[in-house]
Amino acid sequence: MANFVVQFLNGLAGASSLFLVAAGLSLIFGVSRIVNFAHGSLYMLGMYLAWSLTEAFGRGSAFGFWGAVVVAALGVGLAGAAIEVLVLRRIYRAPEMFQLLATFALVLVLKDAALRFWGAEDLLGPRAPGLRGAVDVLGLRVPEYDLFLTAVGPAVLFLLWLLVNRTRFGTLLRASSENRDMVSALGVDQAKLFTAVFFLGSLLAGLGGALQLPREPAQLAIDLPIIADAFVVVVVGGMGSIGGAFVAALLIAEAKAMCIALGDVEILGAVVSFSKLTLAVEFVVMAVVLVLRPWGLAGRPPVSVEGQGAAAPPLAPPGMLFWPTAGLALMAVAFAPLGGDGYALVLLIDISVFALFAVSLHVLMGPAGLVSFGHAAYFGLGAYSAALVFLKLGWPFPAALAAAFAGGGVFALLFGWFCVRLSGVYLAMLTLAFAQIAWSVVHQWDEFTGGSNGLIGVWPPEALKDRTLFFWAVLAPCAAGIGLMWRVVHAPFGLALRAARDNELRAAAIGIDARKIRWIAFAAAGALAGLAGGLFAFSKGSVSPEAMGVARSVDGLVMVLLGGVNTLAGAVAGAAGFTLLQDELARSTDYWRAALGATILALVLAFPEGIVGAFKRGGRRAGSVR
Repeated sequence: MANFVVQFLNGLAGASSLFLVAAGLSLIFGVSRIVNFAHGSLYMLGMYLAWSLTEAFGRGSAFGFWGAVVVAALGVGLAGAAIEVLVLRRIYRAPEMFQLLATFALVLVLKDAALRFWGAEDLLGPRAPGLRGAVDVLGLRVPEYDLFLTAVGPAVLFLLWLLVNRTRFGTLLRASSENRDMVSALGVDQAKLFTAVFFLGSLLAGLGGALQLPREPAQLAIDLPIIADAFVVVVVGGMGSIGGAFVAALLIAEAKAMCIALGDVEILGAVVSFSKLTLAVEFVVMAVVLVLRPWGLAGRPPVSVEGQGAAAPPLAPPGMLFWPTAGLALMAVAFAPLGGDGYALVLLIDISVFALFAVSLHVLMGPAGLVSFGHAAYFGLGAYSAALVFLKLGWPFPAALAAAFAGGGVFALLFGWFCVRLSGVYLAMLTLAFAQIAWSVVHQWDEFTGGSNGLIGVWPPEALKDRTLFFWAVLAPCAAGIGLMWRVVHAPFGLALRAARDNELRAAAIGIDARKIRWIAFAAAGALAGLAGGLFAFSKGSVSPEAMGVARSVDGLVMVLLGGVNTLAGAVAGAAGFTLLQDELARSTDYWRAALGATILALVLAFPEGIVGAFKRGGRRAGSVR
């Protein structure tokens, strides 16, 4: 009982920090409708600033710590306001996915900025003055600082409630979340309002990071996990609901704490390790909530919000030549003579694999209008399917690729049945939930998947040892998969997908079952992603859980958006451009993430329609001049 009580109190402390980040994210989304992927980076920045300020103000003094917390939170708030003014203000009318891409670019820039100023080592902050002791609870010691944090969350919730419901600023926030054009027509300066919201939301993220410093060190790898946790809290609570975010933070933090408290439990003769569930329990909670209540605990069904990002234009009609596949073939003819183990050939293999992966995601994002934050799950599951049947069953290379195709397709068929029932951010987060559940199983099933070490020895057969021959063996299924998707997208099935995307009611009126065709498209996209994963495993000789992590899913999103979501050729061009750019920058500078982020940001601001869209626009302008 004492252990459960102590873990319950630890859960309350963790819930407060998580609520601060999620509350800021919810405020920003509620007003601006921007899914701010860089919010976790602001949390990380708050930790680093608090560490530096405690060193500057005096590590052992009360002012040194508490003054550092306050100043760090204000500093992060100002940084968030600057980001809104300099970057996000320019893309409010862009499609929402390009806004997401811009905020992801900021993640890369901020991570390398932290690396430049604070280095790669973890930095542990001091204990809070006046709260360095512990309190005896049922014979166990509970840190006083944890008890202090349990009070911070409810206090911030009360202050935010007063701000939103008892001030003119709060009235403007609520009005702008419903109809920003009407608020502007009433004479409200929306630019200042949005900047103030970003300042407040960023301040909360920075405060959460600064207050967490005595409990865990500041580190570069904390940004993506914390933004994933914050997304979960916001979606479970209901997008834009501060109270819902507080309840969701409590629910998820306590679920993790109880898993730790239970430890290993014997059930029907089998030992179940609940402590291992901490990696996935929050995503299990989110999946259950979204399946049973799609809009979150305190959310409302989404409505069309006037003045938000513009909708993407219709998908372009098919051309006379399928030049994405022709482009791959031309690259093969141009570079295959390099032969041997030439690095350019290795890079071409990666481009071919990721082109297939990006095309499979494009089918969901373009014609189907479904945004997936967890598409790498099928890439990774396909890779593991190929590796397992190859290593454990001795299947040959072609059969292993068939297993990869089937593995990705079967799991996409299973997960897609739930996912296609949702839309928008809720759909994206449910795909992330299933992906993280799959990742946690693979990461911890040491006996079967190799755990965090993965599986090694997945090499192609002797007949394909020559790198040139292996390149052709990779190119052939990739080109075939891309060609199949091109045919599907421009067939009646693809036209039906676009009809359901553009107007589901009218599509239903002419007999189109939108949910069914989306489910089929989801399964087909997962199968092709699985095939790409199988080829990736054989090209690297191994597979690890990173193949299905959040970072890989984000890479796929970047590829599709960078090339242009409105054409299949954009996915191919985006995969090639992103892979080449990442490789070149990684070999040129230690701060390649910042350079890559800055490049992506410049492309988003200059060419919001993507690389291929920009070329098409240039061609139309040249034709009109002639």
